[in-house]
Amino acid sequence: QVELVESGGGSVQAGGSLKLSCKYSAFQNCMAWFRQAPGNERERVAAIYTSADRTYYTDSVRGRFTASHDNAKDTLYPQMNSLQPGDTAMYYCATDNGRSHTSCYAGWRQAGFPNWGRGTQVTVSS
Repeated sequence: QVELVESGGGSVQAGGSLKLSCKYSAFQNCMAWFRQAPGNERERVAAIYTSADRTYYTDSVRGRFTASHDNAKDTLYPQMNSLQPGDTAMYYCATDNGRSHTSCYAGWRQAGFPNWGRGTQVTVSS
């Protein structure tokens, strides 16, 4: 079982920035961020296929969020800029290992990951 611990959430005003962190207990080659606002379904945000250093973003965050990872620190990040009230949600990281690029992308599309963190709250005020 891989342990994931998110941190870095908080409250910011619209236009501000936050950088979340997700520390993982074992190397993963497919890592993703999801978010869920109250009353809404879970939404995919970004993913990284580390074996080929590929990143994927949902349309609403492309150009504003940048996903990255640091294997030396066993940490996954999104740098989130130009935050908007619509970005308010609980943010979760999710991971798996041993996936192909296609499987990683499909897993992100379907939220099909075996390892999930408990989340960190992001609140953006207007």
